[in-house]
Amino acid sequence: MTDGTAPLPNADDIVWDLPGDGPQRTALLVLPHAGGNAHAYADWRDRLPADVRLLIGQYPGRGARYAEELPTTIADLAGPVAAALPGDLPEDLVVLGHSMGSLVAFEVIRRLAAAGRPARALVASACRAPFLPNPSAVHPERLDDDQLVAAIKERGGTDDGILDEPELREIIIPSIRADFAIDDVYRCSVAEAAVDCPVTVIGGDRDPVVPVAALDRWAEITGAGFAAHTLPGGHFYFQQQLPAFFALLGTVLGDGTEPASGRLTASAV
Repeated sequence: MTDGTAPLPNADDIVWDLPGDGPQRTALLVLPHAGGNAHAYADWRDRLPADVRLLIGQYPGRGARYAEELPTTIADLAGPVAAALPGDLPEDLVVLGHSMGSLVAFEVIRRLAAAGRPARALVASACRAPFLPNPSAVHPERLDDDQLVAAIKERGGTDDGILDEPELREIIIPSIRADFAIDDVYRCSVAEAAVDCPVTVIGGDRDPVVPVAALDRWAEITGAGFAAHTLPGGHFYFQQQLPAFFALLGTVLGDGTEPASGRLTASAV
């Protein structure tokens, strides 16, 4: 990704650190969706308990990392995040990703385990299992900017005002193209697609990008406990279901116990 001549980014630019007040019992690391950035998840701080330390990954090509070379592989996204995590984190770490961010979260957990710093749980949101091909590839290399913007709007999750503003669009389109190109082709071999921690998967019941049936395949990467939940909505279901979403997340963050196995279809609360 780099020829070694560019300055290395600061760890604080790679992983935003947003602790709550008082002692930190648990850390939650959030990995954004394709084309997403840390800003999109910063307001989660207000919805989490004060003793949960919120960490958010920031990918190359956006925010303070805007001048870096764009990522070309999942390693370009996961590697710096795993390396930049603060050294004083609570031992209890939950890693969550949304959409492509779930694949980044999976890769981060693998790296942390290899480094002797295992995560306690993985939460995958609106994403296929890592050993499956992408069921909704975007093929950004085939699309001009207008076509790519149309594809992004169809998925939701991005402010249309940003996409419709020429100057802002020019800034964000390159990183969106890079992320979708990575997401299109990423696939972990079945033999290597495994984690040692429990996995919780959450998705929208009308998600056109990741069918509900695909969510259960995450159970195949772990023997440590699995739970699947469905909420009303599309690919960015949680934006309309924040209370229900954080209630489900709270069952993982709550007391360190493994999630109950099985599937739950939840209504908005």
